[in-house]
Parts: sequence; C-alpha cells; structure tokens
Amino acid sequence: MTGLAEFHDHLGGMSPDAWEPLAADRLYSCADWLRFCATDIGGRTATGTVRTGDGAVAVTAVVEENNSFYQWHTQLTARGLPSPDPVGLMVGQRRGYRTSLLTRHGVDVDRAAPGLLDAVRELATRLPGSVLPSGTAGAGAAANRPTPCVAGFLSTEDALALRAAGGVDAVPVLLTTDAWVSVPEGGWEAWLRTLPSKGRRDSVKQEVKAFAAAGYEITRVPLADSFTAAAGLLAATQKRYGHPYDIDVLTESFRRQATAMGPKAEVLFCARPGEEPVGFSLFYVHGDTLYVRAVGFDYERLLRGAAEYFNLVYYASVRIAADAGLRWIHPGIESPDAKALRGARLRPLWLLDLSEDSVLAGHGERVRAYNAARTEELAALSPAVSKALERDLFAPFC
Repeated sequence: MTGLAEFHDHLGGMSPDAWEPLAADRLYSCADWLRFCATDIGGRTATGTVRTGDGAVAVTAVVEENNSFYQWHTQLTARGLPSPDPVGLMVGQRRGYRTSLLTRHGVDVDRAAPGLLDAVRELATRLPGSVLPSGTAGAGAAANRPTPCVAGFLSTEDALALRAAGGVDAVPVLLTTDAWVSVPEGGWEAWLRTLPSKGRRDSVKQEVKAFAAAGYEITRVPLADSFTAAAGLLAATQKRYGHPYDIDVLTESFRRQATAMGPKAEVLFCARPGEEPVGFSLFYVHGDTLYVRAVGFDYERLLRGAAEYFNLVYYASVRIAADAGLRWIHPGIESPDAKALRGARLRPLWLLDLSEDSVLAGHGERVRAYNAARTEELAALSPAVSKALERDLFAPFC
C-alpha cells in the first residue's frame, strides 16, 4: 500500500529529527510509535503523515483494520448512527487511542487546523488507485461519493478547531473517556491525599498491605526481553473475558513494538519468589507522563484479596512516576469507575467525520442527544466518576 508521498514511509519522508519537535511530548505521535503502527501485524493499512507550514498529523490509509476501536463503521453503527464506508483515510495513527493535531512552536491549533483539514481532504481524493487497491473503495465509490476521511480519538480542543476551520458539518461523536492521573510533588503520600475520600485512601492502603502480605514482588524489565511472557498473560486476560485472540499474533505484535520503541518499552511483572509472573503492565515514560499501554493477568492464579491489578497497574506506576519527577500517569481508555476511584480525571475522546459530504451531516441533534445521554450514563456509574468527568470538555458537543 504505497504510491503517495505522504506514505513514502511512516513519517511521509520527513526525518525523525525534524518530526520530533512537532510531536513534542505526545507519545502516540512520536516517530518511534508511528514506526510501530506502520509495522504492526494485522489488517491492511498504510501509515503516513500530512504536513503544512503550520503543523502536521499522522494519517492511516485503511482497507482493513482488525482493531474494532479503530473501525469507524463499527463504532458508529453500534451507536445507531449513519456511517461512512469502512475503507478510506483515517486521520490519526492506528494504535494508541490518541490522535493529535501537531503544530510548529508558537502556532496554536486553531491556526493550523484549516490547512490540515484541506490537506487531509485532498489526500483522501488521491487514495483510490494510489494507495487503496482497486475494488476496495466500498459502496461509496459506486455512488460517486468521495473516499471517507474520518478522525478518531480527538481531544475536544482539536475537534473544536477542525469544526471551526469551516466545512465540517458533522457533530463529533463521543467514543470513550480518556483518563489522566495527576502526580503531585511529594511522592506516594502526596498522591494518596489527592484521592476522592478518606475511605478511598484507607482502601488503597489496605490493598497495598494485602499485596505485600501475599509475598508479591514487582520487577522491571525491557519489553525486548519479555514480550513472549507478556503476550501469554495478555492472552489469559483475553480468554477470561471471552475475547478472541491468537497467541502468535500477540507475541509478534509485542516483538515489533519492542523493536520500534527500543528501551522506552518497559514491563512490570508481578510474581511471588520462585514462581512465574501472574501479571504484567507495559508502560512508557515519555515527556512528563507515564503511559500505561497494555495489561494482562493470569486470573486463575491470582490470590483473592491481594489487589494484584491495582498494585501493579496504578500504585507501582505512581511510585515510578513520582520518583522520576513526572506530572501525569495516562492509564488510557475504558474502566472509568476504577480509574476515577484512584484519582483519575476523565476527558472525552471524539470521532469526527471530516468528509465534505458526511453522512452525519443533518444528524447533529441526534448525535448531541447520544453524547449527552452517554455522558449521563457515565456520571451514573458512581459518585467518583461523576466528580471525575471534566464536564466543560464534554459540553461543546452535548
């Protein structure tokens, strides 16, 4: 899937040294991560970039994507909404669940958005016959509709900027929540004081004690030395929840991630002395943030009441982040209740159809009603979630 300059390589022909100032502290936009996206196993896609004088954004030409979170057709139809055809241009990279409009130093996103919007739309018109194999453009091509151009996992700021750029008639659709945990100065004790209540602080202390009493130890190793064990634990999690998996695919994906990301890719393993690990957490330290990327556990071997998941994924991450002087932990999407109870703020991530003839045009009230209803469903999960939702970021599209 090559043929256009934007897909000459994963940076569209730009050097990593030139790209990194644009990506700045955004892990899922950095050159190494885009290299992983370009080489990861599964699907038929091409990773590239679109650039203007003011900024840049990663793009993905999609014929087939095996991750349902990145299948805009799946996401929209599941919400009872009209959808563009499933083959086309995705604005953003295909792994990480964070799409960012990147700007040159001193340029704000509102200034960069119009040029980037024009550039990605123009690229979409050149995809058929150049990047997308003939006969894969979907029903839209038969109806003489332009190739779909869809952005996913946008922040509210970037979604507002693209809509303000002009000619985007669709209203963004709420995909999920994105969790961010603030790490204050003062380490573990200071972080404990940020939790929502004394009861929650006491619960965390009990979970830490139970973990220690069970005899668990946490070790930190490079992903390059541990991708096979990590894949096995992720497979065990997939099995527990009834999700399909292929252990060979999981192993190869982790291997490729380790190759692309190098020593930045690190794994925490949880085990008792002399035993095989019962859990892992793959993470990255990038900029001022610790990003939790993947987690897996052998649930058949966990001790009841030892809080292995929370100790490994959250509490160990807090200690690492505090020791490194980081400001944030990014545990990512899904499970808003568990994250809110451990101090996370919850921000929205949006899907926005950028196609000039969007099938979502004219459905603005319907989309806003869905967004508002889903926001209230989230708030109703628990008082902690309700308090953690950054409502001002949900409000523009509700």
